[in-house]
Amino acid sequence: MSDRRRMTRPFHLAWFVNFAVDEWNGPFSAGGTPWNGEFYIDMAKAMERACFDYIMLEDTLMISDSYGGSMDAYLKYALMGPKGDPAPLAALLGNHTSKMGVVATFSTMAYPPYMLARLCATLDNICGGRFGWNIVTSGENLAAQNFGMDELPPRQDRYDMADEYVELCRQLWMSWEPGAIVKDHATDTYVDYTKVHPIHFKGRYYKCRGPLNCVPPKQGNPQRPAFVQAGGSPRGRQFAAQTADSIIAVASSVKAMKAYRDDIRERAEKFGRDPDEVKVFFIASPVLAETEASAKRRFEAYTASIEYQVKTLASVSSITDIDFSQFDLDEELPHLTTNGEQGSLDAFAQWGSGKTLRQLCKDRATRGLDGFVGTPDQVADRMGEVMDEVGGDGFLISSPFQKVSREYILQVCEGLVPALQRRGLTRTSYAEPTLRENLKAF
Repeated sequence: MSDRRRMTRPFHLAWFVNFAVDEWNGPFSAGGTPWNGEFYIDMAKAMERACFDYIMLEDTLMISDSYGGSMDAYLKYALMGPKGDPAPLAALLGNHTSKMGVVATFSTMAYPPYMLARLCATLDNICGGRFGWNIVTSGENLAAQNFGMDELPPRQDRYDMADEYVELCRQLWMSWEPGAIVKDHATDTYVDYTKVHPIHFKGRYYKCRGPLNCVPPKQGNPQRPAFVQAGGSPRGRQFAAQTADSIIAVASSVKAMKAYRDDIRERAEKFGRDPDEVKVFFIASPVLAETEASAKRRFEAYTASIEYQVKTLASVSSITDIDFSQFDLDEELPHLTTNGEQGSLDAFAQWGSGKTLRQLCKDRATRGLDGFVGTPDQVADRMGEVMDEVGGDGFLISSPFQKVSREYILQVCEGLVPALQRRGLTRTSYAEPTLRENLKAF
């Protein structure tokens, strides 16, 4: 890695995790019963010591049967359930940390906008201005059926609805003017009612009188939580570039990463935004060990297993509503489209690469990035090289082995991150008190 890279600004780190079962049957497990949150409290504390920007709590609202027409794989391997609601866990983690951001996934399909706006405002106050909303529209028909629909609207409509949904939430958060809470002892006045206003929102999809009946988010100028979003399709990228503070992107190659980030920055600029304030985090799944040989042995053994292939294909099936059990592992995929997560499908399939389905499964373990299997120092060097080529902005860590374990948390937070910090590649302290400000710090 060049000296020039060491002199450039650091990049950001976050972690992608479900409020779900840990690696319960491994030697470093929490026993598969993390439901009181203590496992994730320990994880968040380790991450905060390592100065991660945020922990992101992913969520889905159904148990899939897309793979093989059965829930078997999803429940056998605890891929889609059981899992807990991310909102209580976000509050718990916010209460047990003081600097790191906490991001929770809430679907615009599942929450009435008023309830979502109130929930996010409450969580941002509990977290001391460190809360973020991961905005999803949901991509699974089975989720829609849990909320009284037969199927999801088309993707274009879902994003049109999300545009309006977010604008409504923004107006609700701003329905309390700054300084509305006066706490005037002389007049026994807690809130100046002249600074709290109905919004009388009436759009194509949503209608709401307002105002909120809770205090606004702690993060101000404007008053709102941080926005996180994953936009893969062209319409999804448009929504993300217009809205998000941090974008989650699926990596398939360094070239594709750079093209994605350049596209997002161009779109953000067209919306009148400063592209430097839109931080793209690419999912990365390092495989770490004390020696390169042992890391490679573990990687090869795991990715060659039937268990890994089933888990991988079942996971991709669930987010795309495509049954991947029907395809030959040693053949190329036919070109596919979906009303689910098209961007995730495209990143997984690597259309035109000539790779078989078996090879695509193996690539998914490291998200198509070479050099992410090795010692902490080796992987740290490679992460710096990739960020240098891409231009920024950071990585979203995700376990390559489907479930997170105490061992993997230790490898990343006590092994990889110190190696990155020694190279000046990631932060060693938090400069600002809120999540949005820390995202904009560099």
